[in-house]
Amino acid sequence: MTLALRLIDAQPEDRFSGIQHNHLTDEERTSVLRLALEVLASRHAPGQPLSGPNETAQYLRFVFEGYKNEVFGVIFLDNRGRVLAFEELFSGTIDGCSVHPRVVVQRTLALNAAAVIFAHNHPSGNAEPSRADEALTQRLKNALSLIDVRVLDHLVVGGEGTVSFAERGLL
Repeated sequence: MTLALRLIDAQPEDRFSGIQHNHLTDEERTSVLRLALEVLASRHAPGQPLSGPNETAQYLRFVFEGYKNEVFGVIFLDNRGRVLAFEELFSGTIDGCSVHPRVVVQRTLALNAAAVIFAHNHPSGNAEPSRADEALTQRLKNALSLIDVRVLDHLVVGGEGTVSFAERGLL
């Protein structure tokens, strides 16, 4: 075998491939989750383009993990799809959250964002969007369209998964 073929066949070592979650202590599980969140957060750090809808959904699941109350956040993007910031703008109760379009527009203008992705959690675990979620998304979309800002998606995160408004054709 030539050196070139050996180099092609050589795969980088995956130090984690043999680890099984049921062999970890609670402390090790916490460390692994923290590391995973850091990896996902680095892909959603300011200046980075979004890596894809699935990774964004995974990142948001980690962000909202364990929240007992509903929280509404926004990923602000520049005109090239790079992350400017992710901010949790509103916090509510176990089954609702008051979101004020004026505040969303103010933060969007302050960050000079060209596009946004909304996200909120459902502490109940069920990620199905409610009629109120759909109405809110439309109100925010209308408000942001007045200043030429695109709404790319609204993700609802629950313990049972994540629902994308864009994938469902709700935008």
